[in-house]
Amino acid sequence: MASNRRGSNQPPGGRLLRTQTAGNLGAESMMDSEVVPSSLVTIAPILRVANEVEPSNPRVAYLCRFYAFEKAHRLDPTSSGRGVRQFKTALLQRLEREDQTTLAGRTKSDAREMQSFYRHYYGKYIQALQNADKADRTRLTKAYQTAAVLFEVLKAVNLHEAVEVADEDVEVHKKVAEKTEMYAPYNILPLDPDSSNQAVMRYPEIQASVSALRNTRGLPWPKGYNRKVDEDILDWLQHMFGFQKDNVSNQREHLILLLANVHIRQFPKPGEQPKLDNDAVDEVMNKMFRNYQKWCEYLGRKHSLWFPNIQKEVQQRKLLYMGLYLLIWGEAANLRFMPECLCYIYHHMAFELYGMLAGSVSSVTGENVKPAYGGEKEAFLKKVVTPIYDTIAKEAEKSRGGKTKHSQWRNYDDLNEYFWSVDCFRLGWPMRADADFFHVSQEASDNDIEKPASRGRWIGKINFVEIDSYWHIFRSFDRMWSFFILCLQAMIIIAWNGSGNLSSIFDAKVFKRVLSIFITAAILKLAQAVIDLVMMWKARFSMSFHVKLRYILKVVSAAVWVIVLPVTYSYSLDNPSGFGETMKSWFGSGASSPSLFVLAIVIYLSPNMLSALLFLLPFVRRYLERSDYRLVRFIMWWSQLPLYVGRGMHEDPLSLIKYTFFWVILIVAKLAFSYYLEIKPLVGPTKAIMRVHINRYQWHEFFPQAKNNLGVVLALWAPIILVYFMDTQIWYAIFSTIFGGFYGAFRRLGEIRTLEMLRSRFEQLPVAFNDCLIPEVRSERTKKGLKATLSSRFTNKATSKKEDAARFAQTWNKIITSFREEDIINNREMDLLLMPYRADMQLDLIQWPPFLLASKLPIALDMAKDSNGRDSELQKRLNSDTYMVYAVRECYASCRNIMNDLVMGDREKAVLKEIFEIVDKHIDEGSVLSPTTGLDMSELPSLTVQFVKLIEYLIKNDKDDKDEVVIVLLNMLEVVTRDIIVNESISSLMESTHGGAYGNDEGPQDKHYQKFFAALNFPVTQNAEAWKEKITRLHLLLTEKESAMDVPSNIEARRRISFFSNSLFMDMPAAPKVRNMISFSVLTPYFNEDVLFSMDALEKPNEDGVSILFYLQKIFPDEWDNFLERVGYKNEDELKDHPDMADHLRHWASYRGQTLTKTVRGMMYYRQALELQAFLDMAKDDELMKGYKAASSNTEEYLSNERSLMTQCQAVVDMKFSYVVSCQQYGIQKRAADSRAHDILRLMTTYPSLRVAYIDVVEETSDEKLKKVVDKVSYYSVLVKAVPKSGDSSDLVQNQDQVIYRIKLPGPAILGEGKPENQNHAIIFTRGEGLQTIDMNQDNYMEEAFKMRNLLQEFLVTHGVRTPTILGLREHIFTGSVSSLAWFMSNQETSFVTIGQRLLANPLKVRFHYGHPDVFERLFHLTRGGVSKASRIVNLSEDIFAGFNSTLRGGNVTHHEYIQVGKGRDVGLNQISLFEAKIANGNGEQTMSRDIYRLGHRFDFFRMLSCYFTTVGFYFNTLLTVLIVYVFLYGRLYLVLSGLERELTTNRAVINDKPLQVALASQSFFQIGFLMALPMMMEIGLERGFHKAFTDFVLMQLQLASVFFTFSLGTKTHYYGRTLLHGGAQYRPTGRGFVVFHAKFAENYRLYSRSHFVKGLELLILLVVYEVFGQSYRGSIAYILITVSMWFMVGSWLFAPFLFNPSGFEWQKIVDDWTDWSKWISNRGGIGVSVDKSWESWWEKEQEHLISSGVRGRITEIVLALRFFIYQFGLVYHLSLTESKSFLVYGISWLVIIGALVVMKSMSYWRKTLSADYQLLFRLINGFIVVAFASTLIILIALPHMTLKDIIICILAFLPTGWGLLLIAQALKPVLRHSGMWSSIRSLAQYYEIIMGLLLFTPVAFLAWFPFVSEFQTRMLFNQAFSRGLQISRILGGGQKKDKSSNSKE
Repeated sequence: MASNRRGSNQPPGGRLLRTQTAGNLGAESMMDSEVVPSSLVTIAPILRVANEVEPSNPRVAYLCRFYAFEKAHRLDPTSSGRGVRQFKTALLQRLEREDQTTLAGRTKSDAREMQSFYRHYYGKYIQALQNADKADRTRLTKAYQTAAVLFEVLKAVNLHEAVEVADEDVEVHKKVAEKTEMYAPYNILPLDPDSSNQAVMRYPEIQASVSALRNTRGLPWPKGYNRKVDEDILDWLQHMFGFQKDNVSNQREHLILLLANVHIRQFPKPGEQPKLDNDAVDEVMNKMFRNYQKWCEYLGRKHSLWFPNIQKEVQQRKLLYMGLYLLIWGEAANLRFMPECLCYIYHHMAFELYGMLAGSVSSVTGENVKPAYGGEKEAFLKKVVTPIYDTIAKEAEKSRGGKTKHSQWRNYDDLNEYFWSVDCFRLGWPMRADADFFHVSQEASDNDIEKPASRGRWIGKINFVEIDSYWHIFRSFDRMWSFFILCLQAMIIIAWNGSGNLSSIFDAKVFKRVLSIFITAAILKLAQAVIDLVMMWKARFSMSFHVKLRYILKVVSAAVWVIVLPVTYSYSLDNPSGFGETMKSWFGSGASSPSLFVLAIVIYLSPNMLSALLFLLPFVRRYLERSDYRLVRFIMWWSQLPLYVGRGMHEDPLSLIKYTFFWVILIVAKLAFSYYLEIKPLVGPTKAIMRVHINRYQWHEFFPQAKNNLGVVLALWAPIILVYFMDTQIWYAIFSTIFGGFYGAFRRLGEIRTLEMLRSRFEQLPVAFNDCLIPEVRSERTKKGLKATLSSRFTNKATSKKEDAARFAQTWNKIITSFREEDIINNREMDLLLMPYRADMQLDLIQWPPFLLASKLPIALDMAKDSNGRDSELQKRLNSDTYMVYAVRECYASCRNIMNDLVMGDREKAVLKEIFEIVDKHIDEGSVLSPTTGLDMSELPSLTVQFVKLIEYLIKNDKDDKDEVVIVLLNMLEVVTRDIIVNESISSLMESTHGGAYGNDEGPQDKHYQKFFAALNFPVTQNAEAWKEKITRLHLLLTEKESAMDVPSNIEARRRISFFSNSLFMDMPAAPKVRNMISFSVLTPYFNEDVLFSMDALEKPNEDGVSILFYLQKIFPDEWDNFLERVGYKNEDELKDHPDMADHLRHWASYRGQTLTKTVRGMMYYRQALELQAFLDMAKDDELMKGYKAASSNTEEYLSNERSLMTQCQAVVDMKFSYVVSCQQYGIQKRAADSRAHDILRLMTTYPSLRVAYIDVVEETSDEKLKKVVDKVSYYSVLVKAVPKSGDSSDLVQNQDQVIYRIKLPGPAILGEGKPENQNHAIIFTRGEGLQTIDMNQDNYMEEAFKMRNLLQEFLVTHGVRTPTILGLREHIFTGSVSSLAWFMSNQETSFVTIGQRLLANPLKVRFHYGHPDVFERLFHLTRGGVSKASRIVNLSEDIFAGFNSTLRGGNVTHHEYIQVGKGRDVGLNQISLFEAKIANGNGEQTMSRDIYRLGHRFDFFRMLSCYFTTVGFYFNTLLTVLIVYVFLYGRLYLVLSGLERELTTNRAVINDKPLQVALASQSFFQIGFLMALPMMMEIGLERGFHKAFTDFVLMQLQLASVFFTFSLGTKTHYYGRTLLHGGAQYRPTGRGFVVFHAKFAENYRLYSRSHFVKGLELLILLVVYEVFGQSYRGSIAYILITVSMWFMVGSWLFAPFLFNPSGFEWQKIVDDWTDWSKWISNRGGIGVSVDKSWESWWEKEQEHLISSGVRGRITEIVLALRFFIYQFGLVYHLSLTESKSFLVYGISWLVIIGALVVMKSMSYWRKTLSADYQLLFRLINGFIVVAFASTLIILIALPHMTLKDIIICILAFLPTGWGLLLIAQALKPVLRHSGMWSSIRSLAQYYEIIMGLLLFTPVAFLAWFPFVSEFQTRMLFNQAFSRGLQISRILGGGQKKDKSSNSKE
């Protein structure tokens, strides 16, 4: 029992886990200041100081630790806190050791030692720093904190030795204490007085915001309040309302940054703006209070935002209101999920604020109004937040982790919607503790039966009840179902009557019959009204009277129409039959009157006509729905419930036309297909079947006299009708593919998709780049829309301006260097791709990257050499290749520049000048090659050889080479003057005083002789970097002989560079300057996944001997080589010899997994990109030409100078971007000395602007009769950063974090789903107007980060009638290369995040939020419940609910494809299945959620269709696809076993399989994944070419993609169906690892037994029975055609897990798997035995969903189980023993089953009672039973001639019956549990599992005999990696050998 005391796997709310505090006991690192028990957290700073001072003075360190020990003992004398006793013991042990060693070195008493050290520290650090020219804030902060701690220790030591502390020390300490408080760690803005010189504080917009907040004129401060300098209005709010200090600091910075960023956008020209702009204040205020004001209007209350009459005070008042809201929001904890609850709190507190400022007097006390809850410490948290929080927590507790029915507890939505009615004001202010809202009923019982007694005053569900039921599908989308049902009815009527042509509808008789659809419509309306009433029953207590009235009236009116329409219809018929006659006989047989029915229809349809009219006028509809006028509300009351959300969601007319057109043509196509291919062809055979009368049955027929063969008709029509309802999904896939492709092409996707395309358009890139990414004052904006698409936007404008080229070069180089850092290119490729960093001012041309110019020069030289004087031909050949022209021009110009820079002598300069003038003249005249006057080009190569030599000397830049340089120059001069310029003489050379320049040296005696080229600028010292860059580039151009056509060679690098280049030609908003851009944050929730792979994890081999590192090296071979090249080692062994390289290796591997490190690196690219963009915005021309690299490399200058350009760039980026990672468990991991905490801290030190938020759990002591006992746990939201690096390089880098904010929570933060709660606690630390939600499996790219400011501008662009509230981004799935499964998944996902979402956003207007990279309009969502919903289980797919919420609250979600982020997906079948299961569960929960119901009712008809088919409809249609197979096969089973099929096949008119084949073809089209494949192929075609799409498709089929998709169909169906039937959805963690390991058979069995294997075997039995008993009279071709997809489904469901399992067919593995499975199946379960250890535990867990299912679910389960009894009923009559068709035969067959069960029960009884004591007797009985069974079988075979076929029939008959009985027993578990039968049921179940296991295992084992099967499987599974040079044989074999050999060495 003890092992399972805790029950759930969640840590208990109140206490900490043991590992959270224990640390590494006794180890030295135990004294690490981070590993301190939470109840002693205040001693951590003392231990930090001890560690810091230890190197310089060990004794002081010892004294600090001793003081820490004393303090710890004072804090918790009884050691009652968790881990305290161990901690104290370890500390004491260390102190004992250190006391000995440090005493020896002590020269004076401890007090003196301490005093002198304190003074020394103060002098050395604090005074020196204060007196320095520029105070280093970071070091000062640290010094003050250390000094404060040292003084504390000094005091304690002096007290111990009874020595007074010197006065001067006390004086010093006062100053220190003051400064310590002032220099608190800050987040972005240092707001203390000494920091006004910091770069970020000098920006006018920041100064304006700060001074506006500090305007506290006229605020009534409390009496006797001691005001400090610089107190602002938020300090005043804190004192009046009792907010927490850190909350105030946090929101102060938040508000300042918000106002500053909006302010600078109002004044884009940065000048002096000391005053905060009123428009900026209004803009922020409107966004913040739009929801609050709407809420007040909705409830008919006046809002509390009152403004003074004096204009001067208005701004202050507005800031007070905003400050108050942010402070409430910042401390509201879980209440943030309840936006209207916050509105309620704010409404009252703002009114109190107004009262205080207006000086109102209370009528009760006669004093000035004060806040109801007072202003003492933490008053707001304790008195306002905690009571509401407690209510949420109690309700969450009632949910028992989601096991309780949703209808029995209130979730976040229910509690929030309480505030949607005026009743909420009954709560009062101060809130009444006895209000109904706070009352939580007692624990709900397991079953669904209500106990009115326990209800008390529990309000119950509000506005909606989530019930597990399939009826939600109809209820939420009733208009769609009604439409399809009515269309079906009309089509059947038309096909049945008359000719069957559509034109026959105009026949009066047929038309009248068609009109009967209105009767059906009325019946469906009634059904909808009744379902609504039943489902809302549990919310009746919270409903207002008019809502109840509406529900009742809806039912009554629908019932009235159900009577009126049939009656009037029967009177409209001339000679009614059957039904009509009955009606007339009831209501009197008057004359027929058709007009009466028509009139009834007109009245019935009048509301629909009105809504159709409003549909065409969306703006009218919008106005009416949003209106709060009583009259309008009354009129709208009937059409929809008055709700706070979902009003006025209608789009603009253009969008309406677009999506209406889409759906109209889709519906027309679908209906035409259904009519002509399914319904019409089936009518003839149906009529024939109904005419045939059948007498002979092959079983006991209960209704032999029944007419019309209705059973046959039903069996025939049921699958067709299901296909009719399902195939709209197929049509949607087809149309979405066509439209999505069309839209994609118009958005210019895939214009640049190869390197050739990139080369051909590279010239236009700088123009496109400057147009998109460089802000400029544009006189005209580039064209938008269609015109821009059709006209090539940046035609052949080549770049002109130097500055533009320089900007492009800086950005391009940043991208290329990031490629190199990521190891996707090597050094050579980097050199070929880079452009010069520093623009060469003397060159009048653009220097393109060398990869475009490589090998062009050598080719041009050869062409020139061989030209033989044909100038025009050479010119023509050159001009045909523009890059060759560029190469020649650049080389010539660079050559001239280098010579001019190098040569210093006047004489030589004159010679050079003349030579170049001659050449220029020939170029201008076009006579370079003229045979008479031109130049001789044949010697050009030899000149080149000399020039290259020269450049090589220049690159070395060694002064010893000067003489060689002179010789080379002379050689060049000789070649030019003697061999090339042959037709002219060089005069300046002739005038030279030394004519024999080339003669022998005549010695120094000739005083006139001067050496030629004596004066050289060599070696070069000035601008050496720029010079080196120039000559290196020239060398590359001259010597690179190979073409660089395949640069870069890495596929990923190519994809990224192509996408980036392509995106520049797409339509995006103009980029603002960084300073004027919209600010944004990124938020990543993290739990406990990998941060950075450890070396152990990387090198640990799996059972196949494969380590992750080995695997990665084989998948990314080129990137591994690039990595080795980057770190400078030849191979892995050499690398591992250097321990310091382990870090690099860990990072390399982590960047290829799904780790936090990868995500953080990706997101921090935003910062790097913005810094560069800020530099490009701010840099003056000369700085720009020097380049960003020069500016950013000078870090010393930047750290020490607040005015340097880089400091300013960083400051402006600080204002615009912040990144918060919410590491929920970081505090716990830190105390447990977990390596993940260490890795997170390293991330913070690597990226100083990274912030980590976590939930800190602290045990606190209370004075209980002065015995301090730890009895209280407090929770805090904490934000930390790394201790910043200081400007002093001598400072040791301190790897420590420091707390910035610490905000107390009312209790544990995680009450609902983990991820949204984790996001919610950290969201208060985010900043800016945009918020990007990024998951832990994402990545980002440098080149995409440059486009972020363009994307954010979309918030200002109106899309339709609204600006966007969520911006969708596309994603690239980076895990596709791992295996074939990963490739399928990545293709499927890619098509969804591109073509799928493109269409959803436009034209369909139903894109929601699907997780990851979307950017939220932050203020919109902060005031409306956050970026996800968190109710347990209901919001399992938490992300999509943010999209629902945004749309319902009037938001707008768009999708943008010019920017992308990376995303990882699951890679192994088990991971993928868990993910699919989670999503299917989530969709089941969505189906029954209020959000889907509201969307289904509030959208117009066509948008509702879009919503259905792209959310829950897809899953429901998946379910239908499988259901079709079941319905078809059970129908056939009925026909075959009853003998009806045999009788009917004799009739030719009856046999028409065509419609059935069409229907089943539709089904199989869905089943094998073609639905996924269509959009996938279109997207690949668009972006990578249609030939690539075709080859990919063929490859996927060869790798069994269809098997995979069919298999995942089973997963979706099972989990979606089960959630709707029984609830019980749960979060399933999938892990993010690399799946290269073999999953054991037992593991696969556990995972897929219920979802796939059981269903697969059932279908197998059905197919076998259908085949065996229909064989005699049916051709096998027809059978195969109809059932082929079903056989495929059965095969996939049974064997896909083994096909896709690495080493699934390896004999040794099979043997191991069998042993493991046998052990698992036979192990007994029990308390604490895990599911993977025992079959029994697993079996019990598998039924958990039935326990919480309730009566309705159990009954459904029993009814469904009855299908298994059909087999026995049908098959016993087919035995050769049974001639009679009497019912008695079936009865006797049950005796056999009962007998078998009795024998089983007896066996288990005897085993228990006899096997121990009477072993022999037990064996005898066993033997007897075996003999009896064998003899019975022999007798049966001998006497009545039982055949083998009979035995098989018996097995097929009795096995399903036993399974059916088992299912019924499981459903009745609560009843049977305590009867003695449960163990027998368990045994029976075990036998079944063994049989199933054997059936699955045998074929797999058989195939494993053949070695080639394993080979084939390996090739199929890992084909992707194969094509990248991955040899699996090495992976799965070599790894082990390597391992073994290394072991043997050891």
